[in-house]
Amino acid sequence: MERFLDFTFNHCFLVLFLSAYLSPLSLAQYEQWPYQPGHPPSPSQQPAKVSKTQLRLVGKKHNEGRLEVFYNGEWGTVCDDDFSISNANVACRELGYVEAVSWIPSSKYGKGEGRIWLDNVHCTGKESTLAACTSNGWGVSDCKHTEDVGVVCSEKRIPGFKLDDSLLNQIENINIQVEDVRIRPILGASRKRLPVTEGYVEIKDGGTWKQICDRKWTTKNSRVICGMFGFPGEKKYNVNIYKLTASRKKHRYWAYSVDCKGTEAHLSSCKLGSRISTATGANITCVNGMPAVVSCVAGRAFAPSSHTGFRKAFRQEHPLVRLKGGAKTGEGRVEVLKNGEWGTVCHDQWTLVAASVVCRELGFGSAQEAISGARLGQGMGPIHLNEVKCTGYEKSITDCKFATDTQRCSHEEDACVRCNVPAMGFQDQVRLRGGRTPYEGRVEVLWNHNGTLKWGTVCSDNWSTAEAMVVCRQLNLGYAEHAFQETWYWQGDGSTDQVVMSGVKCSGTEMALSHCRHHAHVICPKGGGRHAAGVSCTETAADLCVNAKEVEYTSYLEDRPMYMLQCALEENCLASSAVNTSVSSGYRRLMRFSSQIHNFGQADFRPRSGRHAWIWHECHRHYHSMEVFTHYDLLDLNGTKVAEGNKASFCLEDSDCAPGFQRQYGCANFGEQGITVGCYDVYRHDIDCQWIDVTDVKPGDYIFEIHVNPTKEVAETDFSNNLMKCQCRLSDQRVWMFNCHTADSFSEAIEQKFDHFNGLMTNLVPTR
Repeated sequence: MERFLDFTFNHCFLVLFLSAYLSPLSLAQYEQWPYQPGHPPSPSQQPAKVSKTQLRLVGKKHNEGRLEVFYNGEWGTVCDDDFSISNANVACRELGYVEAVSWIPSSKYGKGEGRIWLDNVHCTGKESTLAACTSNGWGVSDCKHTEDVGVVCSEKRIPGFKLDDSLLNQIENINIQVEDVRIRPILGASRKRLPVTEGYVEIKDGGTWKQICDRKWTTKNSRVICGMFGFPGEKKYNVNIYKLTASRKKHRYWAYSVDCKGTEAHLSSCKLGSRISTATGANITCVNGMPAVVSCVAGRAFAPSSHTGFRKAFRQEHPLVRLKGGAKTGEGRVEVLKNGEWGTVCHDQWTLVAASVVCRELGFGSAQEAISGARLGQGMGPIHLNEVKCTGYEKSITDCKFATDTQRCSHEEDACVRCNVPAMGFQDQVRLRGGRTPYEGRVEVLWNHNGTLKWGTVCSDNWSTAEAMVVCRQLNLGYAEHAFQETWYWQGDGSTDQVVMSGVKCSGTEMALSHCRHHAHVICPKGGGRHAAGVSCTETAADLCVNAKEVEYTSYLEDRPMYMLQCALEENCLASSAVNTSVSSGYRRLMRFSSQIHNFGQADFRPRSGRHAWIWHECHRHYHSMEVFTHYDLLDLNGTKVAEGNKASFCLEDSDCAPGFQRQYGCANFGEQGITVGCYDVYRHDIDCQWIDVTDVKPGDYIFEIHVNPTKEVAETDFSNNLMKCQCRLSDQRVWMFNCHTADSFSEAIEQKFDHFNGLMTNLVPTR
């Protein structure tokens, strides 16, 4: 009898244990659902009592960001463990969006603060609120904020969706949830002028545009709105004109006021203010007020000018900060000038607030995104700042608090930004036609023909990568992969064959093709048709840079017998006077050096021509995949070239790579040529043509330059760092190279001293 009782007890205990262990129900469900003996809750049922919560997205746009939950009087985050698109769909619908586009793990939108409220969330997709899904339970998590999940919702809102304001009395400072925001100009000529800098602030709510009552509107609110639309600041406007205009028409007001701190990057990060009173019926009124108005100050590159219209090329607002490597205007790696030398910023604690300070400093609006991990390319040289902390009102990032200890940082952690830029309408002035993808085709521009806007082609004479780069940037398609001078395979129906632009010459910094220099009247000898200009764009590109110190350490002079230079003579690697040098008794004086060429970009560097077009050189037994890969030039102090050397790309390969990167390209057995991202190609000093023939050069002081990819034949994220410069002293017996650096590494003042040094050499470049 006792054994039977023991068995029964143990059996029941085991069943209860296994039931509890194997049950799919979470602790949250057991807390929420009332226990009924003999009737365990079914996981397919909706909980009888779901905790009242509020969701918000913290990020760069109203419909995407870090997912946060308000529970038990506190905002917290959601862990990415076991997260799914079903979870994201539930969250987006709860926020008023039709569906989720995607979800993103690993704190892509930055690390949150406070509690991690939910972990191991499982939704079927049919729940009306995230709180109804299963999870470990409120606050039960083994995650860190590096695992905070982000959600991207569709732009489309649920028709008639209304914000549940039942928690407004419990939740302080709830974030604003809106479909869209705009500045609507109402005064005469300003309606057609771009960019739109002044007008009513309007919010799209339930598919209808509504104004905001100005009774509780502040300059901080205006600052946020201006920042969203690409403007660094706000200014006063003529209130009387707007009062007169407002009195003549009825308005449809939004139900709430807005409460911004002024440092937010988007209105969705501001807090919802008090509800506006209602009159009879459901109409919202603004007693003794009118619609809120903003008047924004455009950055210098976007400000209209009475003489020249919009400024033709982007110019930097502030000399202490710059963006490098971005495909679009207003994006790139952040670099600051310190002690005359440009350096990067470490991404530790890099936030939208600090990124917005950078953007406004450069004449843009607030930051659309604070990008970490050198995702827009790595820099070179020093890392100047780390752990930057800004209030959001600083005039420069150098005014923020920051740590100078950057020993733990590497260039793999360079901070980048993507700024809000004014809508200029440039994207609508050019198009690509006939291509296999939206990223390629014949370039067509919109032109005014006797008062009628029509599309026409661009003459391909002297069409190059610089012009193609402007087109790709104007269309937000990235970088120019190729610039085509023949586009017969992309011809359309013939209705747009007329050439309407010729003689185009761009610096590469212009925001639109029309801003480049071009003929006042079309001059195109070959005509249009098959000779119209074309482009192929790419979202990523390589970025080559020469290791300056490697050149400095390995330079020397060699007197080499002419009989050992016959192959070099055939490949035009010697000065023109070499043809008159005796093969048996003559010699040439060569300035030799090694060059180490790194690829810091986002894509591999590959020769433009395919293997079928490579040229075989029998003398050296190798292929040339590019006609000219580098220029080696020796200049006097007036900038006149006194000697040169051209380096054909006999072999592009990965000599070595940084840790974490794998070699892909090698020359053995006539393999594929290229330089992988994170790798570098070394041209040793003892290789033929790795020199400048200085036989005819007199002793003295010179400037030595190495220019990689000089014709811009292959796309790069940044061509300005392709040039390396050294100060050079040449004597009868030896050569000294020092102060070698990338051409854009230092301030303009230092570069001017560098190019005009005299007498004994001094260390003009700051030591690191």
